[in-house]
Amino acid sequence: MDTITPAEQTPPPVAAGEDKTVAIVSYITLIGFIAAIVIHSSKKTKLGAFHLRQMLGFVLTGFALGFCCFIIGIIPIINLSLLLIWPVLGISFLVLWVMGLIAALNGEMKPMPFVGPLYQKWFGTTFD
Repeated sequence: MDTITPAEQTPPPVAAGEDKTVAIVSYITLIGFIAAIVIHSSKKTKLGAFHLRQMLGFVLTGFALGFCCFIIGIIPIINLSLLLIWPVLGISFLVLWVMGLIAALNGEMKPMPFVGPLYQKWFGTTFD
C-alpha cells in the first residue's frame, strides 16, 4: 500500500515566480502592461492571462471615461459637474488598481470589484 508523505499532501504554490512577474508587471504603467504582454507571449500562464485581461479592461475603461469626460467638459454648464465627478472617478480607479495589484502580488486570480468579472467575460480568450 502506498503511503502519502506530508510533502505530497501540500498543494503546489498558486503561482510560480514567472507567473507572478507577468501579473505584477502588467499593473505598472502602460509600458509595464506592454512588457507583460511580451513576457507572457514566451510562456503563457493562467495567472498572467487573467491579470493581463484585468488590466486591458482597466486601461480601456480609463481611456473611455477620460474621452467621455473630455467631450462632456466642452459643454460649460456640465463642466461644473465634472469638478465633482472627476475626483470620485480618480479615487475609485486608484482603489481598483491597488486591489488588482494586491491580488497579483498574492498570486490570486481575484477580479477587481464590480468591473473585473465583466473584463473576464468580455476578454475571455484574450492572452490565452
